[in-house]
Amino acid sequence: QVQLVESGGGWVQAGGSLSVSCAVSGLRFSSYAMGWFRQAPGKDREFVGGIGWSRGITYYADSVKGRFTISRDNLKNTTLLQMSSLKPEDTAIYYCAADYCPSALQGYFCTLTSDYAYWGQGTQVTVSS
Repeated sequence: QVQLVESGGGWVQAGGSLSVSCAVSGLRFSSYAMGWFRQAPGKDREFVGGIGWSRGITYYADSVKGRFTISRDNLKNTTLLQMSSLKPEDTAIYYCAADYCPSALQGYFCTLTSDYAYWGQGTQVTVSS
C-alpha cells in the first residue's frame, strides 16, 4: 500500500520560515519524481515545485522561486519543502505527490495534478501578515 505522509507546516508570521516533510512508503521511492502542490481556500490546487528521481533536479513555480527549496533523501524515502520569506498568499494546504513522470526525461517535469498517481493527505501552512 502506497502512503505519503506530510508533517510539519503550521503557523508563521510573514517573512518567516517553515518546512514540510513528506515520508513515502510502499513504492520504490528512488524511481519516482516528487511534486509539491498547494491549495488555498476557493482556489484550484497548484504546482509549487518538484524534484526528479535521479539527479535531484528541481523545478519551481515562479511564485516561489528563490524562496522555496525542495530536496529528497532516497535512503530515508523522504522529500522536504523548505519555505522562507513566507507571504500571506502562501497560506494553503500543502500536498506532496509521487509519480514516475516519464516526461521529465525530455525535460518536461510533471506540473499538473493529473500527472500524479499518489498523494499525501496535506498539511496546513498559515502565514499571518
